[in-house]
Amino acid sequence: MAKKSMVEREVKRARLVKQYAAKRAALKATIEDQNLPMEERFKATLKLAKLPRNSSPTRLHNRCQLTGRPHAYYRKLKLSRIMLRELASFGQIPGMVKSSW
Repeated sequence: MAKKSMVEREVKRARLVKQYAAKRAALKATIEDQNLPMEERFKATLKLAKLPRNSSPTRLHNRCQLTGRPHAYYRKLKLSRIMLRELASFGQIPGMVKSSW
């Protein structure tokens, strides 16, 4: 089980990413627009830098929904390998069965 503080930190980051997504997209579009004057694009770059660092989507880290484990994460199921195996053994994941040969 991951520390509660780490899980809460990721929740906070996800909230910030969602909150600033439109503003970041607008500033990035301004920066990449070659038709605008250089000063305006530079000002947009400074505004983008002033936004909170945790509002950047690259700072998000995938974590298991049940345990908060950051490693061995399956994106499709949003679970770690440990919880995936445990739930599959109990038959709680539809269509997944333990293989044996």
